[in-house]
Amino acid sequence: MLKGNFIDNLPKIYGLYTGGFIAFILLMAVLEQMGLGADTIGILFVAFTIFIYAAIGWLSRTMQVEAYYVAGREVPPVFNGMATAADWMSGASFVALAGGVYFGGHGYLAFVVGWTGGYVLVNSLMAPYLRKFGCYTVPDFIGTRFGGNLARLVAVIILVVASFTYVTAQINATGTIAARALQIPFEVGVWFGLLGILLCSMLGGMRAVTWTQVAQYIVLIIAYLAPVIWMSNKQGFGIIPHFSYGDAVVRVAELEALVGVGTPAAEKIAGVSVLTGLHNAPGDNMAAWKFVTLALCMMAGTASLPHILMRYFTTPTVRAARKSVSWSLLFIFLLYFTAPALATLTKLQLLDPTLATSIIGKAVADVNALEWIQKWSSVGMLAISDSNGDGILQINEFFMRPDIVVLATPEIAGLPYVVSGLVAAGGMAAAMSTADGLLLAIANALSHDLYYKIIDPKADTRHRLIVARVLLIIIGAAGAAVASLKLTGILGAVAWAFCFACSGLFFPLVLGVWWKRANRAGAIAGMVAGFLAGSIYLYWTYTTGNTWLGIDHLRFGIIGMPVSLVAMVVVSLMTPEPDAEIQAMVDETRDPSGKTVLDMAH
Repeated sequence: MLKGNFIDNLPKIYGLYTGGFIAFILLMAVLEQMGLGADTIGILFVAFTIFIYAAIGWLSRTMQVEAYYVAGREVPPVFNGMATAADWMSGASFVALAGGVYFGGHGYLAFVVGWTGGYVLVNSLMAPYLRKFGCYTVPDFIGTRFGGNLARLVAVIILVVASFTYVTAQINATGTIAARALQIPFEVGVWFGLLGILLCSMLGGMRAVTWTQVAQYIVLIIAYLAPVIWMSNKQGFGIIPHFSYGDAVVRVAELEALVGVGTPAAEKIAGVSVLTGLHNAPGDNMAAWKFVTLALCMMAGTASLPHILMRYFTTPTVRAARKSVSWSLLFIFLLYFTAPALATLTKLQLLDPTLATSIIGKAVADVNALEWIQKWSSVGMLAISDSNGDGILQINEFFMRPDIVVLATPEIAGLPYVVSGLVAAGGMAAAMSTADGLLLAIANALSHDLYYKIIDPKADTRHRLIVARVLLIIIGAAGAAVASLKLTGILGAVAWAFCFACSGLFFPLVLGVWWKRANRAGAIAGMVAGFLAGSIYLYWTYTTGNTWLGIDHLRFGIIGMPVSLVAMVVVSLMTPEPDAEIQAMVDETRDPSGKTVLDMAH
């Protein structure tokens, strides 16, 4: 029996949950051996896990403002680290990152370097100080630190643009998974995914999302590690491939040269990626510059994303906020350290003629007869075209969307379908957990900072939470509608979100904590100038295809950030300094002891 309060029993509760989930996996494995169909297993995995998340969301429902916005500020560091890792490891990390490495090689590791390195900035520059400040949202900090509704409103607009761009990528990922697991069109899958997302977050806000995300992290990390370990063991690289797959990398390089990776695609297939090899060419002088600039945008974007920073508002103390960043990094590392191994071993499965699963160089008729090829082709994620009519599949006749590499890996490797169901559940958990956090960040900013702080400061608790929930539904529906249009891939949309965030928010947040001279006019100038400069550059480079210094549409934060810094510093120095009360508040924010700043102000 559980004794004491809920927080004290968290290890036991999630220990039981983990044991129950493993038992469910074993049950599905037994049922598969007894003849249960693959489609049914996929449906049961996705339905079971979404039911669990929805149940947690229902049990965590609340009408208390502090519980809805910041989970009552009672989340222990280890569990906040797990929730942050789930919030962070989105569909981009789980579904698309290994696909990017698969098609684009080491250049895509800039995402890993930037996203992981960003937590160093979060820990050293942001999280403890924002927690000490005591705000509910990121625009809440901007509005209170710099004063005035205009600064708050500009921060809300940037937050909404960045988070909405990001949430469409997550709903895109849920649509991809639902389309395959449930055998439904992608355009229907995005709405199914949205329903699950809303069930988790609508009733309980941050409290519900926190405890759901802890459960989702457990599912996604088991789902990510299981196929890699199994596949590595089958290929002879041991059960811990992270330190032993160097030989696989060498073998893949040899096979790619033999089959002609990098040769132009034979023809274009509508709706399916024709990437057959985007490795940085030897002697490409721009490769290092592109790597560094992409990593820098991802680092600064990580430290500017409101849904990540909000997670550190939920800890009991400033010290707990700092400790939870360290736990976040550990839990995130487990997945990121595995992604390159997964991409390498999966490519080996397809290319190595000594493995039964290879397809390049095989008869097109035999490849088309494979069940996994038929299933993924039927939902528009994969295509084969015998363009030269020789009946043999060439590398430039095989078309696959990068977003499905992880999801298709168990089938490519010939693993039991229960592993595919597990991976689908893990991918859904990753995408849903991030979408929950993003939708909550947008709805909370609009309901707290726009509605309550600007439009109706006298609104009671009930009205504030009703507004938050209605906005959650509206924004989610808009995100699903945009995701269904397939405007860009998952990684592309995520890169845009990070660049929007760092262009407009990075320096106002950093200087808001570390430079007392920064004032309202400077903050507004920095946010507006940086955001507009980045957005205009994105529009120009995306529509014309031209770049300046090799900075493409994935890196436009490199344009926005310096403009933001210069505008903020120059305008702050040209206008009167903040009053003594604001400067004292900034000093207090940097002191880890004592009450939160906003509590002292009240």
